[in-house]
Amino acid sequence: MSVSVSHNRLSGSDVRSRKSGTPLVCLTAYTTPVARLVDSECDIVLVGDSVGMVLHGLPSTLGVTMEMMILHGQAVARGLERAMLVIDMPFGSYEADPAEAFRNAARLMTETGAGAVKLEGGQAMAETIRFLTARGIPVMGHVGLTPQSIHMLGGYAVQGRGSDGARVAADARAVSEAGAFAVVLEKVPARLAAEITTSIDVPTIGIGASSACDGQILVVDDMLGLFTAFKPKFVKRYAALGEAAERAIRSYAEEVRGRRFPAAEHEYADTAEEISC
Repeated sequence: MSVSVSHNRLSGSDVRSRKSGTPLVCLTAYTTPVARLVDSECDIVLVGDSVGMVLHGLPSTLGVTMEMMILHGQAVARGLERAMLVIDMPFGSYEADPAEAFRNAARLMTETGAGAVKLEGGQAMAETIRFLTARGIPVMGHVGLTPQSIHMLGGYAVQGRGSDGARVAADARAVSEAGAFAVVLEKVPARLAAEITTSIDVPTIGIGASSACDGQILVVDDMLGLFTAFKPKFVKRYAALGEAAERAIRSYAEEVRGRRFPAAEHEYADTAEEISC
């Protein structure tokens, strides 16, 4: 199933041209209504594999499938007119070899109308990124903390501290030189993020990587405060929708139990005289 694509959406070339310019605004989205909300303000909307944890209750991103990414990608595509749609390649869909990565990336783009895919990994993924971009697949890189590698990294710790900074910087450089149009830097020290940003030719998109980056991305549910018990240090809550929802649900339950809802204005008469929807 294909999705109609707005020809007004930003492209990888548009994003790349924003290097050192006005910072890029990026958020995740997983549904059509949220895509419509964020479209006018965002340059990039990412259908992240975080959907597994945010919407499906999975303990990590490792259980996310191609089918899940396609389903949510199609939903988000229906809500976008301007922002560039980027879709995460799920764990196991690109690591084996470049040819398999191409088949899966092409499927993601064909079935969702996405403008690019994002994949995790630095130097080890450079050959794959080069293979994909040479065949018309725009790629966004992702280095630093790479959630699909949490078992190798030992969890969600900050990456690139001390002497480990050279590894993260080399990863970013390898991804950039392989043809990625932008690179996500996740959970790395501010000093390192600034150094990487000035040393590579494509925009850096920070998440827990300081304002020195060329853009920022957050999980939309995090920044809206839809979760009341989970808040990483790098997240700023711009609303408290989770708490507001809890209050609304509590009020609804109290009114139902007290037979105060539905009230007369919510009920239908036995005649057809009123105009209602």
